[in-house]
Amino acid sequence: MGILYLVATPIGNLEDISYRSVRVLKEVSYIAAEDTRHTIKLLNHLKINKKMVSYHEHNKRDKGPEIIKDLIDGQDVALVTDAGTPAISDPGEDLVRLCYKSGITVTSLPGPTALVTALILSGKDTRRFVFEGFLPMQKKSRRERLSALEEEVRTIILYEAPHKLKDTLTDLSKIFGEERELTLTRELTKRYEEVQQHTLKTAIEYYKTTDPRGEYVLVIEGASKESILEKEQGLIEALSLEDHLQYYLDKGYSKKEAIKQIAKDRHKPKREIYGYFI
Repeated sequence: MGILYLVATPIGNLEDISYRSVRVLKEVSYIAAEDTRHTIKLLNHLKINKKMVSYHEHNKRDKGPEIIKDLIDGQDVALVTDAGTPAISDPGEDLVRLCYKSGITVTSLPGPTALVTALILSGKDTRRFVFEGFLPMQKKSRRERLSALEEEVRTIILYEAPHKLKDTLTDLSKIFGEERELTLTRELTKRYEEVQQHTLKTAIEYYKTTDPRGEYVLVIEGASKESILEKEQGLIEALSLEDHLQYYLDKGYSKKEAIKQIAKDRHKPKREIYGYFI
């Protein structure tokens, strides 16, 4: 039985390929590539002459089982994406699952990945972060996803295409607030690599006069605990006392416990809240 090698390839600078990756690309039976037209440029640069097959989002259901059969027959296969580490925001994850279901060994050759490169360049908190990849195409779904991230305290990493960047910045500003800080990175590891520090407000202003170019990685600071508390306080104050009481009763509080918590939430004396419900 063969081995599936997940081979990370450069995200820009071709010198970032590892020695081990070059060796494996030369030794495997063939390479499964997201776009063979793109990967051939890398192989030509490395002077590697190797059979390639196409494996991408639109053919994975048909091509995946074929690759699995080859692996079961003893062929070693290298999986590569157009740039970076395969199986992150691409159909490689489906092939990995198929391998495990068939008892096939999978190993990873670590290397470049845009999200980590952008994160460590961002100056944002790197101890805890969440990667969201590309946002949904539909406006409603995009805003729902962003709304779910509004109170995320970890650093948030997004990928975005240049033609969608302005709309995404506008949506972020509406939901996160225009003073939320972010780092915009583009053309990572390439000649014109760019790392910009912005608030959402200044980013929107910047791209009013500058056309977005290249693929972007957005690294957004997480929500502060203070901003979350302020929002929660505003929601509490908008509740009627009856609804506030029902909220805690629905959570299993006794009436006495609920009144105590309501007084705490509203910074009111307990006797005042108790007196209201007598």
